[in-house]
Amino acid sequence: MGQNQKNSHRYRWVVTITIWTFFLAILLSIVAQLLFGSVESFFIAVFILLIIIFIGIFFDMIGIAATAADEVPLLAKAAKKVPGAREALFLVRNADRFANFCNDVIGDIAGIISGVLGALLVIRLFQTGFIEENPMFSIVMTGLISALTVGGKAVGKMLAIEKSTEIILSFTIVLTRVEAILPGRIFFGRNLPPRRK
Repeated sequence: MGQNQKNSHRYRWVVTITIWTFFLAILLSIVAQLLFGSVESFFIAVFILLIIIFIGIFFDMIGIAATAADEVPLLAKAAKKVPGAREALFLVRNADRFANFCNDVIGDIAGIISGVLGALLVIRLFQTGFIEENPMFSIVMTGLISALTVGGKAVGKMLAIEKSTEIILSFTIVLTRVEAILPGRIFFGRNLPPRRK
């Protein structure tokens, strides 16, 4: 593949991921806010917020695991036809794009949405009279969300580096099982490495 063709593929990826991020961010924001708005319980609202934070942490860990994973053990597992090994190998060989999607798209969107939901939670508490309106409470809420996100991602990064191959293999096993239920190969398509005889 020539340099011009490589650059063309890169630019196409940038445009594609930018457009995907725009629509995905809108969709997830709408879903999260509708779900959040329909919940009356304070504790369930907090639980939804924590789930969004966890999603960001989880995908950040998966993206780093893909970049840190070693191809050699995955090649050996793929040769032995271990479930998910070929898919894991595919993700590792395309780690730049996969990590970009997991860390920058899903991770950042989750971070933005968690911040919005945190603000909505504070507003709800003010409106219901549960607490008196105070700017300091909003500041503390922002600090808590940031601390949970950064702390969780720090733990996720450590795990991703130490157990990268195991994490990415486990992830692809789950994906292949989900893919088997859905029509078509929506996750991996036909771009998987060939099976070794």
